[in-house]
Amino acid sequence: MTEALHVAARTAIGLKDAAHHALSRAFDLVLPPICPSCREPVAGAGGLCARCWSKLSFIARPYCERLGTPFAHDMGQGTLSVRAIADPPAYGRARAVARYDDIARGLVHALKYGDRLELAPTMGRWMAQAGSELLADADALVAVPLHWRRLWTRRFNQAALLAQAMSRSCGLPVLHTALRRVRATPQQVGLARGERAANVQAAFRVPDQAKAMIRGKRLVLVDDVLTSGATVDTCARALFRGGALSVDVIVFSCVVDATS
Repeated sequence: MTEALHVAARTAIGLKDAAHHALSRAFDLVLPPICPSCREPVAGAGGLCARCWSKLSFIARPYCERLGTPFAHDMGQGTLSVRAIADPPAYGRARAVARYDDIARGLVHALKYGDRLELAPTMGRWMAQAGSELLADADALVAVPLHWRRLWTRRFNQAALLAQAMSRSCGLPVLHTALRRVRATPQQVGLARGERAANVQAAFRVPDQAKAMIRGKRLVLVDDVLTSGATVDTCARALFRGGALSVDVIVFSCVVDATS
């Protein structure tokens, strides 16, 4: 797809998104804000009720310094998980706000599929806090991009919304054109680890005109969920080929398994 068509698609999506926002705000004036997880009324838009807040599994140290996945016991500063040692990712470090449990899943799905765009500022602020040490070393943020066809259908990229919210918290710019999804891929849901990696192989690249933008830069990739890591790993490799000096990852939630 040519750059002109990309611009036209983004413009059309922006107009659709503006209309959607106007309609959503009209509903907000009539209906009280609700918890995105349990649908109970809450004091303000984008907030959780007290019961769901208490159930959100925030990730804190001790965790794997490479993957950011939590340990059951403190194993000493700088300890790496079995998975990080056996199959190290292309990116440097990853951090997440919470485990991908029922509450975190509800927040992600509400933003991603339920058009609850008012959740992005709160989720992005939490992500900036969880990844503060990575952001302190970074030059810019890069959101994992959607293919233009999926962007047209969904009207927005949830990773880009989260990156914008993080930018407001940490002051780093978001490089919206640094990475492009050049191949439409089936959704990763239901695929095994190896299948996920094959599914996104060669799906991302840095456009030629963006290489000067990222050359020698320390970048942080932003996404909503880290499952197998295949998507962010492929994105990191593309950014390194484009000239990035380093690539770390910050997500809202991550799937934690026994091999982490």
